[in-house]
Amino acid sequence: MTKVLLAGGFGKMGQAIQKQIAQTDGLELVGILAPHPKPADVPVFEGLDLIDVRADVWVDVTTPGTVYDNAEYALNADMDVVIGTSGLTEAQTDALKKLAQNKKRHVLVVPNFSISAVLMMHFAGQAAKYMPDAEILEIHHQDKLDAPSGTARATAKKIADGRREDPRLVGVGQPARGEDINDVQVHAMRLPGYLAHEEVIFGATGESLHISQDSISRESFMAGVVLAIEHVDQVGDYLAVGLDAVMDL
Repeated sequence: MTKVLLAGGFGKMGQAIQKQIAQTDGLELVGILAPHPKPADVPVFEGLDLIDVRADVWVDVTTPGTVYDNAEYALNADMDVVIGTSGLTEAQTDALKKLAQNKKRHVLVVPNFSISAVLMMHFAGQAAKYMPDAEILEIHHQDKLDAPSGTARATAKKIADGRREDPRLVGVGQPARGEDINDVQVHAMRLPGYLAHEEVIFGATGESLHISQDSISRESFMAGVVLAIEHVDQVGDYLAVGLDAVMDL
């Protein structure tokens, strides 16, 4: 039985994860970290200093401002860590990797738990080998804190890593209303009625390729959450970014 401590358990994503763990054989929720506690079937802790349960895996779906301290605490408490929160800086990621190595624990940072989103990013990286000119359009619900999204950033990196030659249109035209990430223009939109949509558009002489993905409900993330929890201890080199690190792609 894998014991899980969930940070951010009363947000929309956290509540969905609670429900999923309860119905998944081999997983047991043993505690929740939440600054504003609500009734639950397991102990709820308002601060890191109050936690008094032992878990195998720490799952974090909190906020960019708290995720690093939470992950650092979990590693020092000899837990593996699954991070589903955007906002870690490169320096913070490097520091967590060093700590994980020292503690012989594992960290899996997951920009998107959706299996279809992971496949989209993988396909985009493959397409970039042959079509280096690409832009990304991502649309999320109006309450999403970061823009561009962590998924869009990860997709841009996949495209950049997959390129065999430089894009022809670098520096041409106006910058995106979003961000230039690894010479990939990312356009970020926040609108009611959406949960998560991403489209990658590749252009070449006389042709174009569109790869798109939609998450209709948070249930679409649950298979990836379970996969991450069950396989985080298999992460190579102690820290990896992306659910594909524990998938056969």
